Amino acid sequence: MILAAAQTKPTRGDIETNLSDHYRLIDLAVQNGAQLIAFPEMSITGYERENAQKLAFKKDDSRLAHLKKLAVENNIIIITGAPIQVESELFIGEFIISPDNSVKIYTKQFLHEGEDEFFQSSFDYNPMITIEDQKISFAICADIDNPLHPENACKKETDIYIASIFFTPNGIPNAYRDLQSYAQKHKMNVLMSNFSGESWGSTSAGQSAFWNNKGELIAQMNDSDSGLLIIENHDDNWTSRGIID
Repeated sequence: MILAAAQTKPTRGDIETNLSDHYRLIDLAVQNGAQLIAFPEMSITGYERENAQKLAFKKDDSRLAHLKKLAVENNIIIITGAPIQVESELFIGEFIISPDNSVKIYTKQFLHEGEDEFFQSSFDYNPMITIEDQKISFAICADIDNPLHPENACKKETDIYIASIFFTPNGIPNAYRDLQSYAQKHKMNVLMSNFSGESWGSTSAGQSAFWNNKGELIAQMNDSDSGLLIIENHDDNWTSRGIID
């Protein structure tokens, strides 16, 4: 199994530029044999609150067409984030785009302070996927601040917990502490994707990382580069390599 966490530098509100970055990194992941690539929170738009409504995507959004094409042609699962409109409600969400041309939605369950002014939270959109008999669950940013979230994932027999986040330098030590703890306590492998650079006027901490199901930190990126963290499993032994974009 080969997985990739993308560490990106979003251009605020510039969907076309951000999607171009996605295409390039997906191609790079494919060249390295990845079966799945995970991007940070709201990766297509950059993190937004006040402007989220006008930047929002829908499940059948035509702007997802090339991502779907890349997933199908390259047999790769793409996890990418945006504000997502479902009927009259707006969510912080992510699209799980699969090689069978299907699109599933995960929505953030536990909102950060202030996000509830703009977004709804929901437990209704919580898909799991499977790669090589490994069950995979998803989390977005503040979900990882609530121990109930990984606990619920564990109850669903999750093998790999993928967190797409936007954490600043002040917050990233807590993310590392918590994700390491969840990996060890719940015996889950944990893959985390964070922005580098700036989003929503704030500096992001980068340091996308992977912990195995013993809670051991196997790999991490630095705080400034964009690129990929590639994780590969052979006989339950995880190895890694970083690729700077």
